[in-house]
Amino acid sequence: MHAYESEFREPLINGLDKNYTKITDDLVKPTEGRPPLIWWIAVGLCGMGALFFFFCLGWTVYYGIGTWGLNKTIGWAWDITNFVWWIGIGHAGTLISAILLLFRQRFRTGINRAAEAMTIFAVICAGMFPVFHMGRVWMGFFIFPYPNTRGPVWVNFNSPLLWDVFAISTYFTVSVLFWYSGLMPDFATIRDRATTKWRKFIYNALSFGWQGTAKQWQRFESLSLVLAGLSTPLVLSVHTIVSFDFATSVIPGWHTTIFPPYFVAGAIFSGFAMVETLMLITRKIFKLEDYITINHIESMNKVIVLTGSIVGIAYITELFIAWYSGYLYEQYAFYSRAFGKYWWAYTAMMSCNVLSPQLYWFKKYRRNLVVTFILSIFVNIGMWFERFVIIVTSLADDFLPSSHAYFTPTWVDWGIYLGSIGLFLTLFLLFARTFPVVAIAEVKSIFRTSSEVAKKERAEKEGAKHGGFIGSVQLSNKDEK
Repeated sequence: MHAYESEFREPLINGLDKNYTKITDDLVKPTEGRPPLIWWIAVGLCGMGALFFFFCLGWTVYYGIGTWGLNKTIGWAWDITNFVWWIGIGHAGTLISAILLLFRQRFRTGINRAAEAMTIFAVICAGMFPVFHMGRVWMGFFIFPYPNTRGPVWVNFNSPLLWDVFAISTYFTVSVLFWYSGLMPDFATIRDRATTKWRKFIYNALSFGWQGTAKQWQRFESLSLVLAGLSTPLVLSVHTIVSFDFATSVIPGWHTTIFPPYFVAGAIFSGFAMVETLMLITRKIFKLEDYITINHIESMNKVIVLTGSIVGIAYITELFIAWYSGYLYEQYAFYSRAFGKYWWAYTAMMSCNVLSPQLYWFKKYRRNLVVTFILSIFVNIGMWFERFVIIVTSLADDFLPSSHAYFTPTWVDWGIYLGSIGLFLTLFLLFARTFPVVAIAEVKSIFRTSSEVAKKERAEKEGAKHGGFIGSVQLSNKDEK
């Protein structure tokens, strides 16, 4: 029995010349031969940023975190802002992979591989910030609760900072397993096409000798569903626990029960925006427009406008609760955010996160690649400012006016932040060069239902059945012309 798809749905694989062999050729091609010049330029620039990132970390370890812009009042600043921002970006990969798999959303097949890789690289970047914020990184073993070798000194199991360690390490482990298990059939495909012994040997080892038997595919499907089931609650739990770093304190501006859902929605919001930024660049460099289509981009934009609206409601709810509480310190904290010395950060946050995504209510903007690329960058800028506003403005104006302070970043703060972006992009570019950036096996699984070829064949069959050709298949890339 064949699964059919409504003809009103646009194809997720464009091109009337497509077949299984052509799909393999197109998706494996970026990993073969010499990469394009633009890839070398991008890797060179991003690699220099990554090197500067490690230089700034070494500088921090040698001279201490006094080289950052921290002060006695603002003990958390850019470092924890960057940590929460990167963790948020890492959310979309598992969401696309796990939740959309469980809901059988076919549009995930063109974007899930890159999103999963993005998750892993973002979590790597995020994990460095709290480690180096400790100052004496060689004392980092104190965060691990191994038994009684150090007497009465134990980690505080009541602290959400320790919960972070467990949640993020679990999330990272499951994400790596999910990403790698999905890669094994594609590694075998590259192995079978390899023309050199070393390439065949490497990809055979990476694929664990995958042969594509019925039993292997059965286990592959079962493993995917099990990992998806494990990952789904992790998507909700990780950023919930990160929000507890703030929500369990008594500082005005942090002590609120809205933080867990608010942080989760914001994480999905920023994560989808980063996926779009990377996928728009990748589809252009590696000529994957037939597999990462306008339909994929529009589907992601719908998620962005939904989560952006949730974030906007959360901002308004925060303001309302501060006013309704009658608590003077809470009211002052939010008044200070909007009209105080950090008004520029609050304005940037509201403009990028609440106002700019509203363009996606209009179909012509959801399907416009230039608008999508610009707004995806705006969203991530806005989400960084959101974390900055939450952390810095809540600490800057202490209970005592004499303790009020202003945070000014140093060159080390700038270097670590921009360098972490360089590290992230370097890892992603190397991934896109060596691994298939679109899941070959999963794209083939929807070829007979969701490709332009399949829709044309069904239209011709229906036309022959009713004595005439019924319409022509709508080309999904007409908006690009």
